[in-house]
Amino acid sequence: MIALADPAAESVAPPAPPSSRSTGSLSRRIIGISALWIGVLLLGGGLALDQVLTSAVTRNFDDGLAYVLTAMISSAEVGPEGEVLFNRPLADQRFLEPASGLYYQISGDGHEDWRSRSLWDRAIQITPEMRARPGQGIDTSQFADEPLRIMARTVILPGSDTRWIFIVAQAREGLDAQIHSLRTTLIYSFLALGIGLILLAALQVFFGLRPLRRIRLEIARMRAGEKSRITEPLPREVLPLVEELNALLAHNEQQAEEARRHAGNLAHALKTPLTVVMNAATASAPDLAPTVIRETATMRRQIDHHLARARALGRRGAAQSRTPVWPSLEAVERAVERLYPETRIDRAGSHSAVVRVERQDLDELLGNLVENAAKYGGGSVFVTVQDEGRWIDILIEDDGAGIAEVDRERIFDRGVRLDSGKPGTGLGLAIVRDVAEIYGGSVSLGESEDMGGTMVRLRLPAG
Repeated sequence: MIALADPAAESVAPPAPPSSRSTGSLSRRIIGISALWIGVLLLGGGLALDQVLTSAVTRNFDDGLAYVLTAMISSAEVGPEGEVLFNRPLADQRFLEPASGLYYQISGDGHEDWRSRSLWDRAIQITPEMRARPGQGIDTSQFADEPLRIMARTVILPGSDTRWIFIVAQAREGLDAQIHSLRTTLIYSFLALGIGLILLAALQVFFGLRPLRRIRLEIARMRAGEKSRITEPLPREVLPLVEELNALLAHNEQQAEEARRHAGNLAHALKTPLTVVMNAATASAPDLAPTVIRETATMRRQIDHHLARARALGRRGAAQSRTPVWPSLEAVERAVERLYPETRIDRAGSHSAVVRVERQDLDELLGNLVENAAKYGGGSVFVTVQDEGRWIDILIEDDGAGIAEVDRERIFDRGVRLDSGKPGTGLGLAIVRDVAEIYGGSVSLGESEDMGGTMVRLRLPAG
């Protein structure tokens, strides 16, 4: 078997496993995001609702002022001296009570202001805003101790050319009290709603993440040896995770069982040669040296075989590698041509084929097969790479004498050699078969129709 350079094969100390690091609590993260989003929504909704309700209360307040103003205008008439009189008294008695909070005033150029008794000795100053916004509510602070809401309208009464300004004003105390009560209710209601929603989110997180806590407890039981699999019924969202975990456990158990079986096979294979050497040494046999050399060679073949298989198992368990076939085939070709310069090696097929095999194992598989074809062929080797979808078939054909059909299965057994005239251990094809089967592939022998010699079909899972 040829040996390809592998820098990764150098003995290095395995790196220390990284310590587990926490990125924070998933529960706190979910609850925090929920609380933030709930707060934003409630704040936006509260502000919008406050604006709508405040406008509605203020509009209702202004409607009351407009009603009083309309009643004043409809009952006003011009007296004998050109003054304004009411043909019927206004119904609200607050106009008669000093500082009652409800006032009216009628002003006209060249005439004295006519004010309600509730104004007493105060007068409402007419501002440009009142003239510019007739019939609309206006806030004013003309009375320092009593903010007012004022509504004014300019009217020309029948029998008079004077432009009369009718003004009605009411203290904002009642309006402000309603708005304050409304906002207080909104704040407490939305605060209670926000707390309730956050508690609901916390309960959802607590019960929603409960299956993960159950999985953790199940794993702790498995580590304690109480169980070997997670079998509790779980929600469908976490079921794929549990299935993958159970599959990983099954895979590790299979590897452990294969390792135990390999150790037992190796021990059994070494037992007989060691017994032969021990007996020869104890009996001081005259052929002790040849016996030791022969049995040592046998033990070495067994050790090489089991080490190759163990390496393949370890690499398969470490990672599901993806290796392009063509670069590995080129490297094998260069190595074989150095050993057998008289042999011509040709390649054809898919250049993009990728197999689910570690690069070092693929080199070993192809190296064994191509070297055998060059060693036992007639000087010509042809390698074809076929992409069959789920599988990659690698055909190695030579122009040698071929292998009889009755020997095509037996030749894969350890130590079997059909041509003892050429150097070798008889383990090459056995290693190829074992390594291919470890990766879920296969290897078979047939007859090359084009070249007349042997055709080896190596089938490996596509990557």
